[in-house]
Amino acid sequence: MIDPPLLPYRPNVGAMLFDRRGHIFLARRTDLPGEVWQCPQGGIDDGETPEGAVMRELGEEIGTTRAEILGHYPDWLSYDLPPHLIGKALHGKYRGQTQRWFALRFLGTDADIDLDSQHPPEFDAWQWVAAADIFDFNLGFKRPLYETLVPALSLLAPPL
Repeated sequence: MIDPPLLPYRPNVGAMLFDRRGHIFLARRTDLPGEVWQCPQGGIDDGETPEGAVMRELGEEIGTTRAEILGHYPDWLSYDLPPHLIGKALHGKYRGQTQRWFALRFLGTDADIDLDSQHPPEFDAWQWVAAADIFDFNLGFKRPLYETLVPALSLLAPPL
C-alpha cells in the first residue's frame, strides 16, 4: 500500500493561453472519463527552467509555441491526486503536482493548433472560452486550482 504523504510532488508548469479577446484555450483530455477539460500543463525536465518547460509543453500538447509569456502566478500551487489515482497516475511516483502557472498570449491563428502533434494526443477537442464561462466545463479535481488561477491570470491578459 502506498502512503501518499510520503510521496513527493512532481514539478510542473501550467499554460493559461489567452487569445486576442482574452478568451482562454481549454482542451478536452483523451484519458479521463466524463469529458474533463483543462489548460495545457506538464512536467519540468531536469535542468529545464519553468519558462522553457511551458513553451515546450505547448509545442508538445497543442502543436504550437506561437505565444509569448505575459507573466505568472506569484506562488507555486500544489494539488493532490484523488485517492483512486495514487500509485497509478504520474507513473505512480508522485502524490500530485506542484505547479508554476503562466499567462501567455497566443500569437498565431487557430490553424496553428494541432492536437495530433503528440502521440498519443493528450487532447481530442479544444475551444476558446471566456473566463466567465470556464466553470461551465467539467474541470475535474483541478477545479479549485482554476478558481484561483482564472481571475488572477486573466488580469495579465486583457483583450487587445
